Amino acid sequence: MAEYKNLMKLHAEPVQDIWLDAYGHLNEAYYLVPFSNASWALQDHFQIGVDYFDQTGRALYTLESHVRYLREVRAPALMEIESLIIESDAKRYRFVHIMKVDGTERATFECLVLHYDTRAGKTAPMPDNVRAALREAAISEPPDWVGRSISLHKKQALSPAS
Repeated sequence: MAEYKNLMKLHAEPVQDIWLDAYGHLNEAYYLVPFSNASWALQDHFQIGVDYFDQTGRALYTLESHVRYLREVRAPALMEIESLIIESDAKRYRFVHIMKVDGTERATFECLVLHYDTRAGKTAPMPDNVRAALREAAISEPPDWVGRSISLHKKQALSPAS
C-alpha cells in the first residue's frame, strides 16, 4: 500500500481467544469488531462520537460496508487499524480501515456512513468544522481496492461504441 500523509493510527486491540474459529484463526465475523471499534475512534477524532451524540442526538449510521480478508489472523496478535478518509459531502463520508498484524496487511474495511438526527428522525448536515476537517483529511487518490464489487468475472470496460 502506498504511504498516505493523512493516514490515521487511532486504534489497536488484541485478538480475543473467544473470537477464534475451529481452525484457530480469527472468525470472519470478528474482523468487524476491531473495525467497528476503529470507526468509533475515528468518529471521536472528528468530534462526532458518543459525546457529540449525547449533546445533539446526531449519529452516524452505516449505509454500506465491504470487508476484504487478505491473510489469516491467529492469536496471540495485536490488530493495528489504520484509517483513511476517502471522500465526504454534507451528510456522508466514506472511509477505509486497514488491519495490520506485525506490519502485514491482514484485512481491509471500506464504509459509507450517513449523518442522522435521531431527534428529528431525518438526515442532517454535519457541522461546518467537521465537514472542513473531513475534506482536509481526505486523500487525493484512494487505494486501488476501494470501490470494488464482488464477482467471479472481471468486468469489461464498455467501449465508446457500446
